[in-house]
Amino acid sequence: MNENLFASFIAPTILGLPAAVLIILFPPLLIPTSKYLINNRLITTQQWLIKLTSKQMMTMHNTKGRTWSLMLVSLIIFIATTNLLGLLPHSFTPTTQLSMNLAMAIPLWAGAVIMGFRSKIKNALAHFLPQGTPTPLIPMLVIIETISLLIQPMALAVRLTANITAGHLLMHLIGSATLAMSTINLPSTLISFTILILLTILEIAVALIQAYVFTLLVSLYLHDNT
Repeated sequence: MNENLFASFIAPTILGLPAAVLIILFPPLLIPTSKYLINNRLITTQQWLIKLTSKQMMTMHNTKGRTWSLMLVSLIIFIATTNLLGLLPHSFTPTTQLSMNLAMAIPLWAGAVIMGFRSKIKNALAHFLPQGTPTPLIPMLVIIETISLLIQPMALAVRLTANITAGHLLMHLIGSATLAMSTINLPSTLISFTILILLTILEIAVALIQAYVFTLLVSLYLHDNT
């Protein structure tokens, strides 16, 4: 049981070539689109959820910040669908890879910070030194604020990776325990199977919440720099 514990986190290959790119491109194909004037219920529900999410994230932004609305909505849809597809048996979840999450977090964070330095350089520099700071503490606070700024994309990526990976590992362990006890003790098997079902429901919620948290934090970084 232990030797295959992390097998689901290994990037898959096809004929020796990495298949992660194809897996990343697959979720957008599942988003339904309509070619008709009157939408069906699925399309209407999807558009309502997108409108509700974008309205909640974009309310605090000014005109310049709202130019990122399409990017942020696309980001939350991509992360949510990728996380949900990763809950299927024998599937691969790209968001368990720290490298991919860093590839999403660093450009978005850097774009927000660069926009802040270009449009509001005084306000951006003011974050490094809070008002009323004693003179002897100025060098230390500047270093601390600089480190806290540079660590933001790492915190974004690690948070998403850790939450998704922990849930998958827990589901794997409980599922293996349920299978092992199925021939030994039926009442214990039913209890562990019930726990597995409840954990699966929890992981569906976590997959959606983590997508929202990741996108919301990027939106907050953008708000601080616009």
